[in-house]
Amino acid sequence: MTEVVIYTKDWCGYCRAAKQLLAQLGYRFTEVDVTNDVPRYAEMRARAEGRSTVPQIFFDGRGIGGYTDLCQAVKEKRLPPPAAAET
Repeated sequence: MTEVVIYTKDWCGYCRAAKQLLAQLGYRFTEVDVTNDVPRYAEMRARAEGRSTVPQIFFDGRGIGGYTDLCQAVKEKRLPPPAAAET
């Protein structure tokens, strides 16, 4: 099963859009809200190689970037299949 983790902030429109797109595509994901969580925000930055914007999205531990990167990956069919499509 593909593990998807998305780091978000509660006020972020791109975060909401990314979560909605992931759900529409059938992905189950773990959301990590870093709005007021300094240690988790530092964790996100370390995992994202210093990137500090949200969302930051990871598929099986590999960072793909934010919302626009997710849209591009969908367009180019570079994502693993969602859990429902896996056998």
